[in-house]
Amino acid sequence: MEENNQSTIQKNTMAVPGAIIIAGVLIAGAVILSGGKPSSNNTVTNTQPQVAVKETGDLEKMKPVTAEDHIRGDANAPVKIVEYSDTECPFCKRFHDTMKQVIDEYGKDGKVAWVYRHFPLDQLHSKARKEAVALECANEQGGNDKFWSYADRLYEITPANNGLDPTELPKIAQYVGLDTAKFNTCLGSTKYDKHIEDEVQNAQATGGNGTPWSIVIGKNGKKYPLSGAQPYDSIKQLIETALQEK
Repeated sequence: MEENNQSTIQKNTMAVPGAIIIAGVLIAGAVILSGGKPSSNNTVTNTQPQVAVKETGDLEKMKPVTAEDHIRGDANAPVKIVEYSDTECPFCKRFHDTMKQVIDEYGKDGKVAWVYRHFPLDQLHSKARKEAVALECANEQGGNDKFWSYADRLYEITPANNGLDPTELPKIAQYVGLDTAKFNTCLGSTKYDKHIEDEVQNAQATGGNGTPWSIVIGKNGKKYPLSGAQPYDSIKQLIETALQEK
């Protein structure tokens, strides 16, 4: 789907205040830098998250990052990027590769950690919630390393927009070296349903109205919103600002 013109989106959004955005509609959101510092009060149309609900929330309601999270990189890194993602969102697929690039540059020096949380948009992608369960099952069996191996492979092969055949889920498990019988048993259970729903609710509470929705945490604890699949250079600029915070 092609990106929309910013002015058109803003005009249409203002014309229907408080309306729920219908499935399939895309809006744009991005952090901009003002005087070298990000401002959560201003956004520019740059890339488009996929939208399910009206934007509302407070960044301070973000659940703290703990050892229970799926963390790529040094858990003690001064900057953390908490991503709420939908495995069938095409922008999340793009952003996954961008975040791998971030970790390649900043993760090796322990400057940035990537925290992955679930935000399946059921109205758009009915398969995404089961795929979130698959990720948790990979983590259950193989820990953090298998979680990320499974995530990388899933994002690599999914066509996005609800296009992944569910029969691929155990194949991915086998591909990354998991016991498929144990994986399938886990996949058919409901043990992770509440965990996934809690993360969806937390994404919305913080202001997430589409995916990918990310929150950058600076070394002083300050939080910056990052909406949509922003290009690498924009994320890098935000990371550098977060690293410089006193």
